[in-house]
Amino acid sequence: MRRRRLLSALLLVTAAGSVTAAAPPPATAPAATSLDQVIPAPAAVHPGGDPYTLGDRTTIRVPGGGAEARQVAGYLAGVLRPATGFALPVTTRSGSDGIVLRLGGRDTAKLGAEGYRLESGPRSVTVRAARPAGLFHGVQTLRQLLPPSVERRTEQPGAWRIAGGTVTDTPRYGYRAAMLDVSRHFFGVQQVKRYIDQLALYKINTLHLHLSDDQGWRIAIDSWPKLTTHGGSTQVGGGRGGFYTKADYREIVKYAASRYLTVVPEIDMPGHTNAALSSYAELNCDGKAPPLYTGTDVGFSSFCVPKKETYDFVDDVVRELAAMTPGRYLHIGGDEAHSTSHDDYVAFMDKVQPVVAKYGKTAIGWHQLAGAHPAKSAVAQYWGYDATSADERKEVTDAAAHGTRLIVSPADRSYLDMKYDKNTPLGLAWAGYVSVQRSYDWDPATYLPGVPKGGVLGVEAPLWTETLSTPAHLEYMAFPRLPGIAELGWSPAASHDWGRYRTRLAAQGPRWDAMGIGYYRSPEVPWPGRS
Repeated sequence: MRRRRLLSALLLVTAAGSVTAAAPPPATAPAATSLDQVIPAPAAVHPGGDPYTLGDRTTIRVPGGGAEARQVAGYLAGVLRPATGFALPVTTRSGSDGIVLRLGGRDTAKLGAEGYRLESGPRSVTVRAARPAGLFHGVQTLRQLLPPSVERRTEQPGAWRIAGGTVTDTPRYGYRAAMLDVSRHFFGVQQVKRYIDQLALYKINTLHLHLSDDQGWRIAIDSWPKLTTHGGSTQVGGGRGGFYTKADYREIVKYAASRYLTVVPEIDMPGHTNAALSSYAELNCDGKAPPLYTGTDVGFSSFCVPKKETYDFVDDVVRELAAMTPGRYLHIGGDEAHSTSHDDYVAFMDKVQPVVAKYGKTAIGWHQLAGAHPAKSAVAQYWGYDATSADERKEVTDAAAHGTRLIVSPADRSYLDMKYDKNTPLGLAWAGYVSVQRSYDWDPATYLPGVPKGGVLGVEAPLWTETLSTPAHLEYMAFPRLPGIAELGWSPAASHDWGRYRTRLAAQGPRWDAMGIGYYRSPEVPWPGRS
């Protein structure tokens, strides 16, 4: 995953190939994984027929040879080659054998932008989709249908079987996100790429990057260079911070796109701004820059709302960030602005939302935006929990009734930094303990009573990093809860069942072991080999 393009490096297009049936599986081969055992749960599964077995003559076929389809094929080959030891050449020639990735044809328009159909039989396994994103998501299902050892980077014994039958699958919500806070503790490009790969396995399609906060500013802005040289120099606890150059950020955006994730950058304001205020004195009402902050308190900082310099700053930051961000959305924060008066908060949001629109983006704000004047196209992200006041919830549902779409990420359900229980060594507990079952057992469509049908844009799993400073920390808190949030975003509501889900989740454990993910072995889940 260095700067060279992995997909291109793995792509091997053959000019010819003979039609060969896969070798029969050994008589002692274990049963193939059932088609309905993947996460997220597919929309429709019809098992039947003999399985397909990958062999040393298996070819990955991309009839039609479109560039994006070839890239997906190259990605798949790159996943499968190390553990299987097979060459798995990629060819644009048609054929009735092997792994076939096909765009278009046979009612694929009904699958939408991200849906797919997977058909498996003794001679071939075919993934069909209307769009490349659908092919990619179908590949993730194919990947989970193979034994967990396929994820290892060294050659493993087979057999590599995919159960016979058909999966037809489309997502429930178009916005399925995970948020990574790189402001409290900084995580470099390679660490973010690893998280992207983990998200992609569960069909997450959005990476929300929290790029600024009191403790650190993490994205280079040419017109305000001290934001990173000064504001990005530290982090929680006083350790060395860091930031992304523009080239770094573009690399993350490009890598995410290769996994069919869109990056949503966040600049939190008018609160959570101490790193910026410390970098430039003119952003403070008294003209005095506060010291850098390395603690974890919230609500003490605020831009100076009446000052012209504040909006010059916002315009420059939004302009430069929007120019690097091909996605539709730009997150403007807006939470916990306790040091900003209500009138100032409303005035600030009234001025900032048009700036976002001026540079071609749609604003997302934390749900406090609903207490101001959300722009017609704006999205509010709900992060409240059981203790959130009825009045605050009503602000959100009233905004939804007037057309503001919602991303639902309740802190006591989807915040991955909340402790699992009182013994969890990492994380926080201000929203309560969030067990694996609690993080899964809710419905985004009904979580906020009064939100109209269609008012929920999607779901998100935020991962804040006040107590998390290493990739191992991220993985321990994200897994095993992240796949459950992914399933809430993708799978039909009718498929929701904790009893069945926990069994499917348990089967992911060996896959994470093979991938080197250090997950929390929750006692709620019947992990293989658990006594």
